[in-house]
Amino acid sequence: MATFGAAPVAAAPATGTRTIAPTDCNVPTAGNDGISSLTWSPTANYLVSSNWDGGVRCWEVQEQSGQIRAMPKAQVNHENNASVLDTCFSQDGTTVFSGGCDKAVRMWQLSSGQNQAQQIGVHDAPVKSVHFIPSSSLVVSGGWDKKLKFWDARQPNPVGTLDMPERVYDMDVRNNLMVVATANRQIICYDVSGQPREHVRKESPLKYQSRCISCFPDCTGFAVGSIEGRVAIHYLQKVPGKDSFAFKCHRQESNVYAVNDICFHSGYGTFSTVGADGVVNFWDKDHKQRLKGFQAIQKTIPCASFNATGNLFAYAASYDWSKGSSFHTPGTPNEIFVHYTNEEEIKPKGKKTGGYKSR
Repeated sequence: MATFGAAPVAAAPATGTRTIAPTDCNVPTAGNDGISSLTWSPTANYLVSSNWDGGVRCWEVQEQSGQIRAMPKAQVNHENNASVLDTCFSQDGTTVFSGGCDKAVRMWQLSSGQNQAQQIGVHDAPVKSVHFIPSSSLVVSGGWDKKLKFWDARQPNPVGTLDMPERVYDMDVRNNLMVVATANRQIICYDVSGQPREHVRKESPLKYQSRCISCFPDCTGFAVGSIEGRVAIHYLQKVPGKDSFAFKCHRQESNVYAVNDICFHSGYGTFSTVGADGVVNFWDKDHKQRLKGFQAIQKTIPCASFNATGNLFAYAASYDWSKGSSFHTPGTPNEIFVHYTNEEEIKPKGKKTGGYKSR
């Protein structure tokens, strides 16, 4: 067990292994370009990815005694194979929503058996993030046009629009909490139990560009990650014995890597970070501990996700463009792996025994 900010466990991606564990399942037909998001169904082990090749792909994942199989189920493409940047599921797990560089928000009904996505919304610039709001059954999309738009799939026009201070870089919705991270390090939090109501607008606690943001499972706050290898844990309400803080991660000696995604485990409230260093870390924010630091893999990790029960952890291995086009190697496979998550890896281990590197 390692404390927050402890030294990394492996070298740079070029010298790492292919997977974080030898038995991880290699998901077939992962796509022909970079993987931008991974999302699990809330009701079953269906995994969906979005891809820069324009594809939205779905697999059925089966697990028995830690052994995992992933079988391709279906695929749709955005118009003209425009890059897809994000996906989300409806609450009942029957429908996938996606957004991307064609500026469209699309709906794919898995239960229909049709491999075609229907457009339900549009922005004036690429759509960076999409989420489903359970309390209203609306889809919210955040774009580089500095807008949040709310969609009822049965209507052609948005049922609501909110102006953002800058381009939307990432957002998350959990229960009645919605958090949005924009350019210029702005963070806006909303209560979406009814009509969206802003209750916090603040500058990120981190000094560099926000890369990802994720709500705590209990909705008392959020975690935000930056391009400078730091994560901030921020509480929106007073929680006895808990304070907001920030810590360093995804660093190797003098090299600093972006935190590409933050994923919370719904059962334990612990979380993972994945980064441009090809490393997966599991953390316990309440006891300020790193629970598990995996061996670095050979590629950057742009995104990851825990399934609904928390025993499966999907992560992508593909170039995240963090070093620009000169470091892109055409023809390199883009891969998705599913890791069986033992309870010992992700369960909180109790009171911390050492310090951590804050800020």
